[in-house]
Amino acid sequence: MKDSTGRRVTANLGLTLDGRYHGPGGPGDFSMFAPYVTSEVARDQLSRIWDGATTALLGRINAEGFLGYWPKVAEDENADPRDRGYAKWLVDTEKVVLSTTLTEAPWERTRVVNAPAADVVAELRATGAGDILVNSSPSVIKPLLAADLLDRLYLMIFPEIAGGGRRLFDDGLPGSKWQLAHQETGELGEMAMVYDRAR
Repeated sequence: MKDSTGRRVTANLGLTLDGRYHGPGGPGDFSMFAPYVTSEVARDQLSRIWDGATTALLGRINAEGFLGYWPKVAEDENADPRDRGYAKWLVDTEKVVLSTTLTEAPWERTRVVNAPAADVVAELRATGAGDILVNSSPSVIKPLLAADLLDRLYLMIFPEIAGGGRRLFDDGLPGSKWQLAHQETGELGEMAMVYDRAR
């Protein structure tokens, strides 16, 4: 649902077959994702997510984690061009970090906001242009799903069952219908899916 400014709210996330965005070891357990995130299909999806996006909306944990990783990739001439393209976009674009604990922005072109995700999205939609990408931040994606404010989902589905860890789609979400806009399967069985909200 593009509003009067034409801004869509999009989100990307990697999930296991049992719908987990991390493993049973806690928020840092991505062992079941590791074999797939550098595949051709995953890297093409990485290029897809930021195409047309002008704002990155992040939770604090992801913002801090990304800060430690992506700026180095942006400077690395030997990095895969798709990784480097995304990294440069992330460094250069407007970033909004949702946090109740941060008192100052963790990196350049960033502002910290202590407010509900739905309110922040409403404010962003009222100004500017281009997509608002909720960048791998389940703490932001979940309340936006609950408020039916996401227009597009970029999902990577990895062919493993984690057996524990947090799920993206919790019970109690409002029912919604989505249309498949893109689908691609990699050699290892990983799938890139793009779904648009059918309204």
